[in-house]
Amino acid sequence: MVLTKDVHGKVHPADNSRYDKNIIDVQDFDNTKTGVKGLVDSGVEKIPRIFLHEEYMLEKKSISTKSELSVPVIDFAACPRDKIVDRVREASEEWGFFQIVNHGIPTSFMNKVIEDVRKFHEMEDGVKKEYYSRDFKKKVLYNSNFDLHIAKSANWRDTLYLIMAPDPPKPEYIPQVCRDTMIEYSNHVKKLGMEIFGFLSEALGLKSDHLKEMDCENGLYVTAHYYPPCPEPCSTLGLSSHTDSGFLTLLLQDQIGGLQVLHKDEWVNVPFCPGSLIVNIGDLMQLITNAKFKSVYHRVLANNLGPRISVAFFFRMHIQETNDSRIYRPIEELLSEENRPIYRGATTEEIIACRYANGLDGVPLLSHFKLKTKSTPLK
Repeated sequence: MVLTKDVHGKVHPADNSRYDKNIIDVQDFDNTKTGVKGLVDSGVEKIPRIFLHEEYMLEKKSISTKSELSVPVIDFAACPRDKIVDRVREASEEWGFFQIVNHGIPTSFMNKVIEDVRKFHEMEDGVKKEYYSRDFKKKVLYNSNFDLHIAKSANWRDTLYLIMAPDPPKPEYIPQVCRDTMIEYSNHVKKLGMEIFGFLSEALGLKSDHLKEMDCENGLYVTAHYYPPCPEPCSTLGLSSHTDSGFLTLLLQDQIGGLQVLHKDEWVNVPFCPGSLIVNIGDLMQLITNAKFKSVYHRVLANNLGPRISVAFFFRMHIQETNDSRIYRPIEELLSEENRPIYRGATTEEIIACRYANGLDGVPLLSHFKLKTKSTPLK
């Protein structure tokens, strides 16, 4: 008889029925505090039912094979500023995504960021469990699936979360294995983010510091993802289809790939490009640009190669900054009689609270903030 271990370390006959949702349910999984990696380490050969994505399994859309469909790549060193602004405008309007190269952050250092995030997720369970929490007001925490208890299906990933601005945690609260690297990388990303916000401002026909004056770059929220190898990658997702809630996201991914962007009803791969960073427009940016810049759906496929590592920096405040009472609404300079406001004003707190209340439910986040008509009078 073949014996295997369950998520609690207990030995059972290798019977696939034990992966029924009634045996390994959401709370059982959460109580282990070892995440998806704990499942893999236990030797699972079939994924528990809580991870099955039936819609994805039945999906008729295939990965795009059209050679002309590829996310734009912008070389910050090869183009004059006006050309960079033009390319940023085109990518933000048509794709909501672009990759950047020669951006000033050394490739060797980005590789170290990936490696140190890997080291955190591969620490001994006893050490890692100290950070396990579902209190998202904490500045440092680790868990699996932020929306685990409300999502229709769980995703095949674990995450370390860090709030790095405007009020970062004391250094000693960040896991030592990635502490210095994440602090230094945050400084690099802040500087690069300021430059990109300048390009975006000019791409809107505004002065280069317009978005900075709107405090779009003040908050910095980090998710450091670990996608373990999956025994059934065609039955689940690493990250469900969603849009990002902030103004802007800068993503570092490793060579495994798996990120896809929905463009013209086609899922398009975003391949690994050495030394590159992926930039995408978030919901708050779509709101303040009155949908001139697009926040688009994207997802991450599960894989059997992994682990896949990615590190996303979101330029937005987080839920603990309750004093952030600024109301964001479509920028007045972009509005006209022909381009009336699409969205109502909202605070960052409202946007984030909506995301955490609904999870990655497939419903466009901004639909909750859309005006009923476009007949709102201009001031």
